[in-house]
Amino acid sequence: MLDNGRVSTDPNTEPDAPDEVASPAPEPQPQRRVVLLGVIAAVVLALDIATKVIAVAELEGRQPVELFGGLLYLPLIRNPGAAFGMAEGWTIVLAIIAFGVVGFILWIARKLRSVGWAIGLGLVLGGALGNLADRIFRSPGPLRGHVVDFLSVLDPWGGFFPVFNLADSAICVGGGVIVLMSLLQRDYDGTRFEKKPSGKTATAAGTTPKTTENQTAGETADGGKQEQA
Repeated sequence: MLDNGRVSTDPNTEPDAPDEVASPAPEPQPQRRVVLLGVIAAVVLALDIATKVIAVAELEGRQPVELFGGLLYLPLIRNPGAAFGMAEGWTIVLAIIAFGVVGFILWIARKLRSVGWAIGLGLVLGGALGNLADRIFRSPGPLRGHVVDFLSVLDPWGGFFPVFNLADSAICVGGGVIVLMSLLQRDYDGTRFEKKPSGKTATAAGTTPKTTENQTAGETADGGKQEQA
């Protein structure tokens, strides 16, 4: 026990109990985030496959169906390119890229601790798997299959905006969520992005604490000498 900077020699005096250190908050379990990612991806994939099957069964050989007073149309388009009809003729390359995207997301999932990232990656994964399933199983053959698109805004044949499907929408929304998380400086492992300090700031930050510690040590030593004197 300390008394005015001196150690007490009283044998009956009990030492002060150490201050209780608050335990850090438990980190989010990565398994829960992976489950969330998987559930979202599975729901998107199931809805995408179901709507494509219905679209092929109901819209084959028909004119686009008008909905909501012309706000939305349901044409049936078989797209050999990427989302929204882009990169036609690159079907095999796009299929390989889709495999890479799926593999990358599964690799990231090992350290996933952010809910926002889990939602965004789940949407992208489900959409990528939905379009990849078309490229594998639909005609004209594996890795060359055409993707079924059936949604068009304000125009029957995509004159205002390219014809798309639910998988395309999920990929775009998921990408938007990921961009938002990046703008909020949130990484997929739950940490925050830290800005690197400038040279002057880093130098000041590195030298100031050391100077303070040396001054404190000197003052303590001087105080000890004065007490001994």
